[in-house]
Amino acid sequence: MAMPADANPSGDVFGGWIMAQVDVAGAIAAVERAKGRVATVAVNSFVFKKPVFVGDVLSFYTDIVRVGRTSITVCIEVYAQRVQLDAEVVKVTEATVVYVATDGARRPRVLPPD
Repeated sequence: MAMPADANPSGDVFGGWIMAQVDVAGAIAAVERAKGRVATVAVNSFVFKKPVFVGDVLSFYTDIVRVGRTSITVCIEVYAQRVQLDAEVVKVTEATVVYVATDGARRPRVLPPD
């Protein structure tokens, strides 16, 4: 849920806060596929379709769209349930983020078989 500390005085949630949440959601999918540590290496696209307001409940949906030797590309879609507007649900953000699997020394490592 977007809180007042995440917003400007007009009640619009900061894009950076949304970006951080998107990165966390994408990393969860990447960690599961990599079976271990990953690092964000690229944001291929990031589109803010509609504003997010204080009180909105956000849902993040991930889809792994590409798996390379060491990298995983994840598409993330974000929907907001607008609690103050009779629970209207709208797509607010979509992004494509690339993660790389890393070893204990934080160097790229080959992904395990699926």
